Amino acid sequence: MYGLIGRKLAHSYSPAIHRLLTDGAYDYELIELEPDEVGDFIRSGRYDGLNVTIPYKRTVIPFLDDLTRSAARIGAVNTIFRRGGRLIGDNTDAFGVRFALERIGFSPRGRNVLILGGGGTARTVETVLRDLAAASIRFVSRSGPITYDRAPSFKDTDLIVNTTPVGMFPETDGTPIDLDGFPRLTGVFDAIYNPLATRLIQQAQRLGVPNGCGLTMLIAQAHAAAELFMDKSLDPERIEKVYRSLRTETENIVLVGMPGCGKSRIGAALAARVGKRFADLDSVLSERVGMPIPAFFETRGEAAFREIEAAIAAEYGKKTGQVLATGGGVVLRPENRINLRLNGFVIFLERDLNLLAKEGRPLSLAARSLDSLAERRLPLYRECSDIRVENRGKPDDVVREIVRRYRLRRAAGENIGD
Repeated sequence: MYGLIGRKLAHSYSPAIHRLLTDGAYDYELIELEPDEVGDFIRSGRYDGLNVTIPYKRTVIPFLDDLTRSAARIGAVNTIFRRGGRLIGDNTDAFGVRFALERIGFSPRGRNVLILGGGGTARTVETVLRDLAAASIRFVSRSGPITYDRAPSFKDTDLIVNTTPVGMFPETDGTPIDLDGFPRLTGVFDAIYNPLATRLIQQAQRLGVPNGCGLTMLIAQAHAAAELFMDKSLDPERIEKVYRSLRTETENIVLVGMPGCGKSRIGAALAARVGKRFADLDSVLSERVGMPIPAFFETRGEAAFREIEAAIAAEYGKKTGQVLATGGGVVLRPENRINLRLNGFVIFLERDLNLLAKEGRPLSLAARSLDSLAERRLPLYRECSDIRVENRGKPDDVVREIVRRYRLRRAAGENIGD
């Protein structure tokens, strides 16, 4: 038996990751323990190997026979394996950090780094960066010598690594630092893996800075742990393959576009094609307010509609494994564009204005022409989308084109840190 021990475990990806990395060579489960249960569990011998997560990466050390050099230097253990009847503690997070930095093409040698946070992950990142000859490593914290207010004074920063939980599910609204104050920035890594694109990562993407999310680190460290468990080498290319597989499975596909462009119809067909759940956010809103959207507009007005729409976009943006059809005006609020991208690949579904359906769409009917809506919204659709697909011809043809383009982007990995 192999497994992951921790408290209030959030690493729900871990069993799937180990299964995919090893072709199901061993059973792997999540084991939630209270602090006073850790020692007895480790001494019980009811396992062949363990991963360890927060808050027990230091707690387990007294119950082990030895530590690897990596674990001893970092002062934390995330992997326990058996050799000759002895329990050995290792820290494969270091390999995960190194892999994640290499993936975004960042070389720390001679570079200046800011590490946000001061916990175990921060110490692991520091060890890796020192091994890779970083020029300077500065820690940013709320109460240390370098506070978040003071951090932007370090204009020579090349890389920022976030090891704090700020922006992590379910509290996805926060961001630990504003990247605009760092003109030399050439890399951003966020150890958070849920959501896939935190607000910090999204700002890096908007600035064109190479970036990476914590899912790459999570998979890479699991690969190193699996090698220790099985005492053999595994194909390193599996890390990227598992990353692509998990991202494609969990990522939302979000359709934006003008009212009446066919998002609901295309979205439902797309969801059936790719095996994801489908949600029409306008239909969700209508059900919650207990009336059709035109009636809501008439009785409550557009401002009230936009407030509820924003709350629903935030709610569904945190979920995974969906196809989402959005309302035509969802892009008007910046927070909606951010929330839909937390776990979302956004597709702008284009359609000739003369072909747009208007029935049941208050703004389309009320506007002197669709041109006024289009003038304001088309730039926003383009700005927040990953690809643009024209809705013309048969729905099945449009769905096939979306799937083709989506798979090409995922295979190419052209979104750095995607």
